[in-house]
This record gives sequence, C-alpha cells and structure tokens, in this order.
Amino acid sequence: MPLKTPFFEQHKSLNGVMVEFGGWELPVYYSTLMDEHNAVRNNVGLFDVSHMGEFSMEGPDAEALIQRIVTRDISGQKLGQMKITVMCNEQGGIIDDLTVYRLEEQKYFFVVNAGTMPKDFAWFEKQKEAMNANVKLENISMKTAKLDVQGPNANALTKKLTDIDLDAIKFYHGTEGKVAGLDSIISRSGYTGEDGFEIYFPWDKAGEMWNALWKAGEGFNLKPCGLGCRDTLRLECAFMLYGNDIDKQHSPLQNVYSKFVSFNKDFVGKEALLAQKGKGLPEVLVGFEVFGGIARHGYEVYGGNEKEKIGVVTSGTLSPTLKKNIGLAYVPPEFAEEGKEFKIKVRERFCTAKTVKIPFYKKS
Repeated sequence: MPLKTPFFEQHKSLNGVMVEFGGWELPVYYSTLMDEHNAVRNNVGLFDVSHMGEFSMEGPDAEALIQRIVTRDISGQKLGQMKITVMCNEQGGIIDDLTVYRLEEQKYFFVVNAGTMPKDFAWFEKQKEAMNANVKLENISMKTAKLDVQGPNANALTKKLTDIDLDAIKFYHGTEGKVAGLDSIISRSGYTGEDGFEIYFPWDKAGEMWNALWKAGEGFNLKPCGLGCRDTLRLECAFMLYGNDIDKQHSPLQNVYSKFVSFNKDFVGKEALLAQKGKGLPEVLVGFEVFGGIARHGYEVYGGNEKEKIGVVTSGTLSPTLKKNIGLAYVPPEFAEEGKEFKIKVRERFCTAKTVKIPFYKKS
C-alpha cells in the first residue's frame, strides 16, 4: 500500500487525480497540467512535497562526516546556506542527489528523494559507523511535512504568514522561524526555476499550515499543483530526477552534477571518479530538441544512419513554456557538441533531434 501525506484528504477534496510515486500516493494534477504549469511560471502555485525524506545531524564531527558522504566541498558553507550535492558509492555511481542545509555551526538538515530515503539513511548510518563520528543522526521524514510555494507571487503571498524578512533571504539560503505560527524551516529555493519557498514544518500541524496558505492565497488565485507540472517545470530547467536522469549506473561526472565534485577533499567514490576522469567518459547527459514527436523516458537514441543505437532518453516532454519538444539523453561525448544531430525512435518512427544548451529555460 502506498503511503499518504498529511494532505491526502485535501487533495481529494480538490479533485486531485492520484497516482503512486516513490511509494506514495500523490496528485498528478487537479485541473490540467498546462494550467498548473502556467500558474507557476506566471503567478503562484502550491505543491505538497511531504513525500520527500528529511534527516537531521548534529555534533562536533558533523562537517567531517558530511565531507565523507557527499562529493561537494561543504567546508565553507555559511549558516543558513543550502547546497545541492550528490553522494556516490565506492564505484562512483550516484546513490542520490540531496540538499544540505547548515542551520547552526554543528547542526545540519538534509532533504533526500522519497524512493531512495530508506537506503540513503542506511548509507548515512554506515558512514557514521565507519568514521566512528560523534554526531546525533536522526531520520525525521515521518515527522516533517513540506509545502512549496512557487512562482513570481510566492514572495508576496508567503510574506502574509511570517515576520521573517523574506526579502533578506537569498536564493539557496534559508532560516528557522515561525511560518503561520508554526516552527518551520523556510528556504528560498525550489524545483521549478521560479522564485519561491520550500517550507518544512511538523507533520502533525500540517492542516494548520495548509489552511493558512490557502487563506493567504485567496487574493492571488493560488493554484494547487501536482506531479505532472512539477516534472515539466523541472525539466525545462534541466533539474535532475533520480531514477531517470541520474542513478547508480552513472557518475556525477557524466551530467550536470560534475560541477559539484570537489577532488580537493576525500569522499566515498573519489578514487572511482578519478579513474573515470582519466579514462574518459563513456557517455554524457545532453539536452536536446526533437522534431516531429515527443521523446519519452526509455526511448532509444540512434546515430544519423538509424542503424546504431548510441544512447537512451532519460526525460522528455512537450515544453509548455517554450512550445518545443525537449528532453535529456545519455549519448557518447562526441554528440555533446551544440547543434549535433542524432535520431530518436519515437514509437516506430525515427525523429531528428539536435543537442542544445541546458537549461532550456532560465528566468530572466
């Protein structure tokens, strides 16, 4: 049986169409994917993201342990700053991508993907044991609810619920404080490419936060948003989806996360990544535009002669913002050059695609 977030009844009352995702029952859309996507790009939308996993870590060895677990150097991370990074296994494969918040000098907060949460926490515990680290590590996933307010009017709406100076919070930064009278962590961040806030608060107070946000949203035509538009919004920005664009079969050197690999420190998987770097990458993730069809996850990529399979599509959609068929695919490095053409098998037809720069969309 899939798990339910604390907002399950609210989704049903809003006629949310429910699907299973990452072991959870979640709304894929309420009205239409297009309406919800455009609401976030042009106004403001509300997402239930309570399925995500959250861990807390506190203690004198916290920084050293995190440095061991993740590929990115977090030694200079400021209080209130959040960093996106990945953790690798010994072979250099990606276990998960995650965000790391530094709340206090020795206190950190982590957000991981829902489907990978149990194995992620087991990996954290394994590394803590291997290092004999003096930290308190806790899985707070089932105590923590999460709502994301995203879009150009997210700031004006959220301001109505808090005395926190939201204008002072820079992108990829956050703070602890009261939102709707509840103890919360709030950060200026999201998975949409728009301005917005991710709000974490007690699971058992979820109804209070939901009601407060909807009341505050009355003057903004706030729209509830589902997984469908969350996917199109993130894909336009070329944000990674675990299990599609990144997985244990690929290293961070092969995709956008290469910029978050710091070889100036030790971490699990470093030796494997150095070896891969020296040998050369077998394939890399590229953005593409495809003509004459929509490419979907798992579709095969071929060279120009349509005979030799060279890769696979990891994500693809018709972009509601750009009105183009876009996607991501792993291909040999020689196809990573902008403008390079290849073919994608869309059902039984070969459609021409070309490599383009990512992100496809960036807020001006």
